Amino acid sequence: MKKVVIISMICLIVLGGILIFVYSKEDKSSKQKTPPKPPETVVQNNQQSSNTKVPAHNYSSDKLKVVAEPDSISVLVNKHNKLPETFNPKDLVFPKVPYLKRATTEKRQLRKEAAIQLEKMFAAAKKDNVYLTGVSGYRSYETQKILFNYYVKRDGYEKARTYSALPGTSEHETGLSIDVTGKDGTCAAEDCFGKKPEAKWIADNAHKFGYIIRYPHGKQAITGYKYEPWHIRYVGVHLATEIKQKGITLEEYYGLH
Repeated sequence: MKKVVIISMICLIVLGGILIFVYSKEDKSSKQKTPPKPPETVVQNNQQSSNTKVPAHNYSSDKLKVVAEPDSISVLVNKHNKLPETFNPKDLVFPKVPYLKRATTEKRQLRKEAAIQLEKMFAAAKKDNVYLTGVSGYRSYETQKILFNYYVKRDGYEKARTYSALPGTSEHETGLSIDVTGKDGTCAAEDCFGKKPEAKWIADNAHKFGYIIRYPHGKQAITGYKYEPWHIRYVGVHLATEIKQKGITLEEYYGLH
């Protein structure tokens, strides 16, 4: 009986040793495995890391054509043509026109030639008892980036792209565009502005001062943006008059449609 007990104990000790050896080997093997990769992240800037998950629509504007002459008065900036990220208009000034109180200092600027003509246009409108007010003029690349990302967060990428531009592709960055409204600020940058007398006056007279309604009604398929009667762009009197008379967009003027 004593021998049986001793033999049983020896067997248990041997079995235990075998189990310890196997467990130790498996544990070492598991420690040598490659650690799991960090979770993928989505970024919304122009630089993407190696573990960046690209969203359904890439926020980057890297693949767009960079305009060769960003300082040109007639420069075409849209969803296919972007300004250099380092572009800053050198002749920004503050046009002597009224702005909404909420307009920041940066947004009260325009390039000098556009500013001079804007002053003339506001003065002419006043003579016709139409009182215009500035809403938003120049925007820097960084300001546009913040604004666009805000709209994406609020409305989603697809909807945001119908009324807001990727940083680098906004006309506001040229210093040649401005959003305008009426004296009381109602319907500022809203669809209802199109029904106001200020919108009609702009549509009829803006070209006389070198401005065009950049995103006209019925031209979304060409411009990429919905109708914005408040968004005017300075291109010079000659070109603005031609665009007005022909009822075309800046894209159509350049044969891009």
